[in-house]
Amino acid sequence: DLHQDRRDIRHDRRDIRHDRRDIRQDERDLNKDRVERNAKRRDIRHDEADIAKDRREMREDLRKGDKADAAKERADIARDRRDINQDRREVRAENRDMGRDRADINHDRRDIRHDRRDIRHDRRDVRSDRRDLRQDRHDRD
Repeated sequence: DLHQDRRDIRHDRRDIRHDRRDIRQDERDLNKDRVERNAKRRDIRHDEADIAKDRREMREDLRKGDKADAAKERADIARDRRDINQDRREVRAENRDMGRDRADINHDRRDIRHDRRDIRHDRRDVRSDRRDLRQDRHDRD
């Protein structure tokens, strides 16, 4: 049916527009996740540097025999370790989110390819329906 084929084409074009919009949104999400992940990695490097500094200070305090300051440095090291572990968990979560966003982008791109293919087939159907209508009119005359 000619009208149904035209409706199918309109529907497929609308799907393509929606998929493009989804791709743009997923790419924005991917970029946000990338920025957050890089910030967490930077925090991890800073915390590791803080731990190295606290260890040096703790060794110096132990050499001097200042056990109270050494205990404070140990507490700082433990706090920084907790921060590192938390940041690493968050980096893993960001990587997981980025993988999901990439998969969404790939699915939307695949859907666009399929919708374009469907439009080509529907256009062929419209052309053949028009041809058949012309032929029927010609045969009746």
